[in-house]
Amino acid sequence: MDTEIRIYTGGIIYAVISGDIDHHTAKGIRTDIDKAVSEHDPGLLILDFSRVTFMDSSGIGLVMGRYRQMTDRGGEVILTGVAGYIRKVFQLSGIDRLTKIADDVSRILSGENRIDEDIKEEMTDEAKTY
Repeated sequence: MDTEIRIYTGGIIYAVISGDIDHHTAKGIRTDIDKAVSEHDPGLLILDFSRVTFMDSSGIGLVMGRYRQMTDRGGEVILTGVAGYIRKVFQLSGIDRLTKIADDVSRILSGENRIDEDIKEEMTDEAKTY
């Protein structure tokens, strides 16, 4: 499990989540994303689920926490790359009414320039302990 963080000009953070999202890995993912948000103060956080292989209810908490964090800052969250079963979980939990689920975010990113290289976060100690 790792989280790839991409920073764009215009106040956009794009986080690609890979692997499983469960109670063992969610804390490490949260830590990686929260660090980037704290350091770069974006107006938009895009969470990419295209590389997620499994998600339990911890994924709901992950999204809800980032949603609260971003709305407290006056920003928003967009979810992308959401597979069918994960989309269903988000619909049943009501997350789809709080955040936009977009199939394609290329238009959002097309006018933006990358300001950092990809930041490939190492697993945190909490994520390694299972």
